[in-house]
Amino acid sequence: MSEQAFRDLVAKIATRIGDRPLDDGLATFLNDSFPKDGADFAELRDLCAEGEAGGWLMQREHGGIKFGRPVKPGAEAGRFSVDVVRMRDVKGPHHVHTTGEIGAIMPIEGAAKFDGMPEGWYVYPPGSDHHPTVSDGDAYVLYFLPEGQIEQAGEDRHVARGIGDKTAFLESGGKGRTITYAGLADATDRMVGLYRRHGIRREDRAVMIVLDTVEFPVVFWGSLKAGVIPIPVNTLLSADLFLAILRDARAKALFVSAELLEAVAPILDEAPDLASVFVIGGETGPHLDFAAELAASEPGPTVEASPDECAFWLYSSGSTGLPKGVRHVHSSLKATADTYAAQVLKIAETDTVYSAAKLFFAYGLGNGMTFPMSVGATAALLAGRPTPDSVFGVLETARPTVFCGVPTLYAAMLAAMGEARPAGCDALRICVSAGEALPEEVGSRWKARTGVDILDGVGSTEMLHIFLSNAEGDLCYGTSGRAVPGYQLRLVDEEGRDVDVGGIGELLVHGPSAAEGYWNQRDKTRSTFEGYWTRTGDKYERRADGRLVYCGRTDDMFKVSGIWVSPFEIEQALVSHPDVLEAAVVPADDETGLEKPRAFVVLKSGTAGDAMATTLREHVKERVGKWKYPRWIEFVDELPKTATGKIQRFKLRQPMGGA
Repeated sequence: MSEQAFRDLVAKIATRIGDRPLDDGLATFLNDSFPKDGADFAELRDLCAEGEAGGWLMQREHGGIKFGRPVKPGAEAGRFSVDVVRMRDVKGPHHVHTTGEIGAIMPIEGAAKFDGMPEGWYVYPPGSDHHPTVSDGDAYVLYFLPEGQIEQAGEDRHVARGIGDKTAFLESGGKGRTITYAGLADATDRMVGLYRRHGIRREDRAVMIVLDTVEFPVVFWGSLKAGVIPIPVNTLLSADLFLAILRDARAKALFVSAELLEAVAPILDEAPDLASVFVIGGETGPHLDFAAELAASEPGPTVEASPDECAFWLYSSGSTGLPKGVRHVHSSLKATADTYAAQVLKIAETDTVYSAAKLFFAYGLGNGMTFPMSVGATAALLAGRPTPDSVFGVLETARPTVFCGVPTLYAAMLAAMGEARPAGCDALRICVSAGEALPEEVGSRWKARTGVDILDGVGSTEMLHIFLSNAEGDLCYGTSGRAVPGYQLRLVDEEGRDVDVGGIGELLVHGPSAAEGYWNQRDKTRSTFEGYWTRTGDKYERRADGRLVYCGRTDDMFKVSGIWVSPFEIEQALVSHPDVLEAAVVPADDETGLEKPRAFVVLKSGTAGDAMATTLREHVKERVGKWKYPRWIEFVDELPKTATGKIQRFKLRQPMGGA
């Protein structure tokens, strides 16, 4: 009978509240109507104790907090949900009261306070936020939430709404490990304690040379909770570049997968600020065992942070030289989830996402971590290299509904699959491509072969994710689409003037996910982040329908016979030939010193030689114009690329005798 008595009492209170505004006047009204020394308040406390003992009031526990929602909106309490928690000297996860919060503080022993407030009623207005904190003892806190609305952060939010046992990340292949949202929340809380034990403080930097395993989100999000700045870096870099990043970032901690320790170990003594090295999985050598250190650490509270506070760094891919440290703020993560993920990708809790682009890339960080976590979806991880065979394996075993790749991978998968539709493709609802413009021919062939569209988009490390994209119902292969909702775009000429339809200009972007700048590169920061606008360094043509067509990097464009030529346009023409797998085009000087197109071609069939070169030249003339054909064609086994799949054309710009 105690459960029904509880429901009757909260219904009585909700009726008295009615439609009163959530302000200080309502708090006064409740403390007068249901005083802390009155019979109703005492009964409310007793019923909470009976409900806890009976197991019907607070069915879940996390981070030292017992909690439950015994009454949902539309039931006995009308428009309110009723939540009850028990807390003892603990600080809870940050959340926002989107529609406000009405609460009753009921100390169990002593003079326990909630957010510094004593026993009785309180009211938080709509839009307020806090870390719910009980101090000086043990207490029940009962919440009336209008429409049941509360906005909590990160994985804790999913635990609070009852899906803590859902798989957040699963490893495809290898050990096949998984981690649930509740497990992730606990592990990230323990990261706070791990950092405290090792003297790593707020705003210290922690470099992550970590494979795509379940430990990656633990370290990344745990660092954010602790206020430590995580810096995921490309696991394929050389030892020299690892050292350069450790020194540049002045990293205090390093997290490294055991498989990569051998490549990193020789340079660790040369990183002067490095104090702690945590090895993930396998032999640790003289370093710390991450799993043991995490298990030995007590959960700690999440720091309070401003949306504009630096949260993490990413190092640029280095397509044009040494990587640069790009500093991102906390709000950028939510911004990409609220824009591209929600409005273009339409990510849902029912999705399973697999990103071939690794988590240490801006593109992969969103695809494989931020986006699924924003809605409580599941992400599939692959620690190894995303070859066509390994990706086919993920599609078959994990059966993702969303697959995020890069143009090079899509082309290679098409070449490998033949005429058969790979197993697992039937589960896909959408595919995504970024890193470099998707050739029209590749997109069309993928759609024909799998029945699934590829949404080609454009993003950057500086903007964190995609800001220009095709979308379902608004897709045109061969173009980069239109601005993602929430972003503004401009095309400008060398004088900064907007270009007309049909003109080519540099792409500028404004949006909520822009980085705050580069670390220790003031001049580069000023030239890229120009106040309201961020320069991308990409050249685009504006079509009459508003879509943008990629023309290449600003330093990739060149003139032939006085006319601007896009290397990408010629590359697309070459790739459209059935015998060509990949192509890269750069300028080269002819005998008169004038620039002409020079092509490097990877064949998927046919025989390299003069006859094939002649065939390809004629093919280009027919597709894009007689003056644009490559004067020189060299057949190669592979093209130089960054780990994101971007062609490193600067490596191909050698004197004619040097290739």
